[in-house]
Amino acid sequence: MFSRTSKPTVKPDKPAAAPATDKSASPPSIISADLRIVGDLSCDGEIHVDGTVDGDVRAHELLIGETANIKGEVVVESVRVHGRVTGLIKARTVHLAKTAHVVGDIMHEELSIETGAFLEGLCKRTTVAELKEASAPKTPPLGKPEGDKKEPGPPGQSGKVVLNTV
Repeated sequence: MFSRTSKPTVKPDKPAAAPATDKSASPPSIISADLRIVGDLSCDGEIHVDGTVDGDVRAHELLIGETANIKGEVVVESVRVHGRVTGLIKARTVHLAKTAHVVGDIMHEELSIETGAFLEGLCKRTTVAELKEASAPKTPPLGKPEGDKKEPGPPGQSGKVVLNTV
């Protein structure tokens, strides 16, 4: 107790934990009910949509709230729909709640539909490999696309390229 010998140091059983870099550790991105987005959304984590999105949504997980309205393609690992979706849904797991209103096709591995949900479209069960292949971004061919035209510019300068998208 009162000796001059040093006390033994206590070593912790586990080293200090490193900061989590897991996708589930970060909070979800939230699109609130009063927000309208025109354009595509892309996220490696989770998105909660309660507002309006006019564009495609790509994420790991997606929760579509009762007040949400999405017009575009949804490509995710897992989606829970409580609101409105107009467009194609590609997901491994799809859950349509009783308040869901979906107009469009669903490509899925797992699908659950609660009584009262509205669905107008084709449901196609696919494998994970087929879903990944179908959701891979389309890469344009090398060279000048057929639908492009070059507008003339001032002498000595190159013209701008106008893309005609379909």
